[in-house]
Amino acid sequence: MSETLQTTDVADVAIPDADLLDQTVIAVRAAGSALRERFGEVVRYESREELMRALAVNDDAALDILRPALSGLRPEAGWVEDELDGGALPPGEWWVVDPAEGNVNHLHALADWAVTATLVRENQPVLTVVHLPLTGETYTALAGAGAHLDGRPLHVSPTTDLGLGIVATSQARPDEDEKIVRRVGSSITAMLFDALVVRTSVPATLHLVNVAAGRIDAFWQFAGARADLLPGALLVTEAGGRISDAEGRPWTPHSGSFLAAAPGIHTEAVTTLSR
Repeated sequence: MSETLQTTDVADVAIPDADLLDQTVIAVRAAGSALRERFGEVVRYESREELMRALAVNDDAALDILRPALSGLRPEAGWVEDELDGGALPPGEWWVVDPAEGNVNHLHALADWAVTATLVRENQPVLTVVHLPLTGETYTALAGAGAHLDGRPLHVSPTTDLGLGIVATSQARPDEDEKIVRRVGSSITAMLFDALVVRTSVPATLHLVNVAAGRIDAFWQFAGARADLLPGALLVTEAGGRISDAEGRPWTPHSGSFLAAAPGIHTEAVTTLSR
């Protein structure tokens, strides 16, 4: 289990969330720089064990920067770094970190990867940073204060017709349950009939920053993990989008599905996914 509680004997004065966001940006960008230096050549592996070791090397390179920096900012907060963990967290504050979101892409010299860090308070994301080291872009959101790309406000798409929309989905985890895999397949088929374009790739976070930026109109996923959904959930919400499960019910980390959409097509997307 990769959830650990950090404690301190020092009565620290809590940093305001806005200042904490600025400091989190610095830490996440530094971790991204470390991963960018490792990027470029395809990493070959011949077994699942070799793959896992290669993934861990990338994770550790980023975590060596992220963990001391973020724990220093919030010593009393818990720590989660397993990108495949799901469900609700215990009470209190937690750092939910994906040190190399899209790590497999990084190993394959593909550009779709990022570094993310989200502070969760009583199971609600309150701030998040998503940094794309290859482009230098940094997406941020602070609860109640909006979502931004390098300081510029983000807004979801004004699209009101799913038939004119670009939608996307992602694979929750390797070796997924057969029932979920088949549900993913049927949902893609349904969207191919109803949407203009359907994109399928990993990681989820990169689709969600595109929803927040108005480039993609909806994203959905069955099953899911905290680290790949919480950052995007806050970004999309703060950019004016709607978050639910695939049936239109309120989304929580316990939910078995996830949908983020522009308000104008959210209901239509729910109808399509429910077929």
